[in-house]
Amino acid sequence: MPTLKPALSSFSDPQAVARYSEGPARQVPGFHAVQQMALLLLAESVPSDGRVLVLGAGGGLELKVFAEAQPGWRFVGVDPSAEMLKLADATLGNLASRVDLREGYVDTAPEGPFDGATCLLTLHFLDAVERLHTLKELRRRLRPGAPLVVAHHSFPQGADEKTRWLGRYAAFAVSSGIPASSARSAIDAIGSRLPVLSPEADAALLREAGFDRIELFYAGFTFKGWVAYGAS
Repeated sequence: MPTLKPALSSFSDPQAVARYSEGPARQVPGFHAVQQMALLLLAESVPSDGRVLVLGAGGGLELKVFAEAQPGWRFVGVDPSAEMLKLADATLGNLASRVDLREGYVDTAPEGPFDGATCLLTLHFLDAVERLHTLKELRRRLRPGAPLVVAHHSFPQGADEKTRWLGRYAAFAVSSGIPASSARSAIDAIGSRLPVLSPEADAALLREAGFDRIELFYAGFTFKGWVAYGAS
């Protein structure tokens, strides 16, 4: 996935990886609540001995939340960064015995079938073509009717709207303790380098990939989250 690799270069920097757990809670409104909501949405459908695919698993934060709450679930976690997977293994501690961590992209994931899947704070790194491919491959690996939970940057792409929403994102980051200069750099990078889509375009890609019952469960400034189900 050539578009994704440059955007993720910082996740291969050991020092940046070591600081990773400090960032999301200050940059993503309701970061911990998103993980908890993803868990609850999965638990509506995933059986007590279910198998869950976590794409973009580096760091292991959501894997730890899921594994602690559901002792019978087993997981496959996939991420392109070896450094982030090392962090995930350390984050999981003794929970790591229930998680198969794999370096790579969606095509690296086992064929399944899985009882559920998540992809949190990851799809905004992919352009529309790569994103559709990823969603199709996730759908193909899920049991019919199994849930997919996604959350990522998704906001209107008109010039004025884009400026307004990125300003709100920066204001949240500054209010959470991020230096103003860092927040400005972040919105410059998001605006110029990330292939962010509008919420309408994101929902349309989920439908095109073969998902139905697409429901918005989370909206936090520039971030949106959906749960969708593999068509039966």
